Amino acid sequence: MRIFLTGATGHIGSAVLEALLRAGHQVTALVRDNEKAARVAARGSYPVLGNLADPESYRPAADAQDGYIHTAFDRSGKGVAIDRQAIEALLGAARRPRTSRASGTPRFFIYTSGVWVIGRAPQPVDESAPLAPIALAQWRVAHDELVLSANDAQLRTAVVRPGVVYGGAEGLVGDLFKMASNGLVRVIGDGNNHWPLIYDRDLADLYLKIAGNDAASGVFIANDEGDETVNDIVTAISPYLAHRPDVRNVPIEEARTKLGPYADVLALDQIVRCPRARALGWAPTLHSVSANIPRLLEEFRNTREAA
Repeated sequence: MRIFLTGATGHIGSAVLEALLRAGHQVTALVRDNEKAARVAARGSYPVLGNLADPESYRPAADAQDGYIHTAFDRSGKGVAIDRQAIEALLGAARRPRTSRASGTPRFFIYTSGVWVIGRAPQPVDESAPLAPIALAQWRVAHDELVLSANDAQLRTAVVRPGVVYGGAEGLVGDLFKMASNGLVRVIGDGNNHWPLIYDRDLADLYLKIAGNDAASGVFIANDEGDETVNDIVTAISPYLAHRPDVRNVPIEEARTKLGPYADVLALDQIVRCPRARALGWAPTLHSVSANIPRLLEEFRNTREAA
């Protein structure tokens, strides 16, 4: 298939790009500059220079595709508005005529959301859970609904809600590795909160499964179901470092004064299941951060050295 991908150089998008190319799909990747264009071209995709904030910069390339995967997010102060604009532009492209696949086969649009829209979940919940988003994720609810409501006989739409993505040097687990390597880990709250974790390559495989299944639509959660706490991860890291790091528990009120609403992200307690993703035949290969610390630390170090 011919697939249009945003965010191809980001943490999630980079893994998705690799999975799509490995499966033999033709990928057109939206990038912002020549350096990123060279990176995705070297991996085997076709780069298009453009900007999420300017749909006309990528509309001609988007019109020619069979499917669309949106993983990018603009980190400027206008990110939420730009994200909605990009959704509308890509949905519009998906509605325009194309000839690359049989006319009876619907195009697809896969949108990247997150489990934080579910809010606190100290007991197991799944894709059917009512939404009670934390402050930083409140805007996502309307965007998810915009995508889901576009699903019909001509266009198949799906929303992926990843857990805390790990792998390489990015994300919350990467931050723990960095703090531990520097000798001091700050844990927000008591550290007994659960993070629903997912390895970036396993997450990418879910996108691949959704793209290739003409019946796959709706919400899909991606989580390894390991139910690990922050303390579990921090404790597991220490034996693999030259010096055991100090751990400081920061009260949530203190953290909020320094980090704002992001403190509630770090302290969020969620136990999450993903039956709809598993029904597609998807199964994560890594089931625990704690059990794979040597491998993940090596990835972390290699990624930092290559940066």
